[in-house]
Amino acid sequence: MADAAYTLAPKPEGATGVLVLSDGHVVWGRGFGAVAEAVGEVCFNTAMTGYQEVMTDPSYAGQIVTFTFPHIGNVGVNDEDLESRVDGAVGCVVREDVTLPSNFRSAGEFGDWLAAKGKVGLAGVDTRALTRRIRLQGAPNAVIAHNPEGEFDIPALIKKAQEWPGLEGMDLAKIVSREIQEGWEGSTWELGEGFGAAEGDTQPHVVAIDYGAKDNIFRNLVKAGARVTVVPAETSLDAILALEPKGVFLSNGPGDPAATGTYAVPVIKSLLDRDVPVFGICLGHQMLGLAAGAQTSKMHQGHRGANHPVKRLEDGVVEITSMNHGFAVDNQTLPENVEETHVSLFDGSNCGIAIKGKKAFGVQYHPEASPGPQDSFYLFEKFVGMLA
Repeated sequence: MADAAYTLAPKPEGATGVLVLSDGHVVWGRGFGAVAEAVGEVCFNTAMTGYQEVMTDPSYAGQIVTFTFPHIGNVGVNDEDLESRVDGAVGCVVREDVTLPSNFRSAGEFGDWLAAKGKVGLAGVDTRALTRRIRLQGAPNAVIAHNPEGEFDIPALIKKAQEWPGLEGMDLAKIVSREIQEGWEGSTWELGEGFGAAEGDTQPHVVAIDYGAKDNIFRNLVKAGARVTVVPAETSLDAILALEPKGVFLSNGPGDPAATGTYAVPVIKSLLDRDVPVFGICLGHQMLGLAAGAQTSKMHQGHRGANHPVKRLEDGVVEITSMNHGFAVDNQTLPENVEETHVSLFDGSNCGIAIKGKKAFGVQYHPEASPGPQDSFYLFEKFVGMLA
């Protein structure tokens, strides 16, 4: 009854924003950011920092992010913390109103930045109750809307949420992927120095397939000693081989891996047949799993946050990882030639695989996001070390 009272609460005075779930439940709040409405899947993220990186991560395309940490926006925004140049999350839900930023790196206010990006924010929400609802009932489809006049056509918004098909079966990778090939320049960021520089053309060449990549992945590949060329998601096998890569990287990205796999998996299978070293992260990990013969499935609530413990099975070491995924490789479907290398200590789901007899591995989590903070950088060094 507590959930029903929360989600069916009447419109309070002064409400200028709303989140309308596909089952008809309505969550009122104070709108900020863009004056608009957007449809997507509602998920929650448990990280205490990195809200700008979350909102610009292409893996969040088609999603409305509920932040469990109450003080979002307090360090402002800046150009250095963008994770991509394309759209990520369509909106966000927060507990407290966004205050003026207090950080020496801040170059702007979060709400203004959201407005400029066309993203809708909703503040004043009991995010604990919303998170609990997602945990119990799964991630719902919804519409988030902001109108300074406080006027909303709730039945129309419910209909819009119900008619949205959801992420299952949806290929979003080709929508958020870059459209042209480009050489990547720049290494990781350091305080007082900015982004580092690539070392030149003598480094082993990695072709990175962009399914909706975070830029910091490419920076970490450079830091580990690679030269990187980034190509669009639907790049053909012949075009990849023409670049003469020493290895191929499969990036993170949004949507249903089975849908993206219709064009990605045949390319990856051919790379494996040619014994090209392959490393995948998140959606790229799922693509590798599908190419190896495993299956993927949609999770009840997904894993999103910067505090997820993952056990490395070869030695029992626990890595603190950053995650963002609503689908997973089903570890019950792994073929005999695929070794499970990592598992989640939250629910036992698959978090890493390696293909026996091949220089090919993948992880479900994000080593470039620096949780731990350096628990997982060894993965980049491992991959680049395979390319000698």
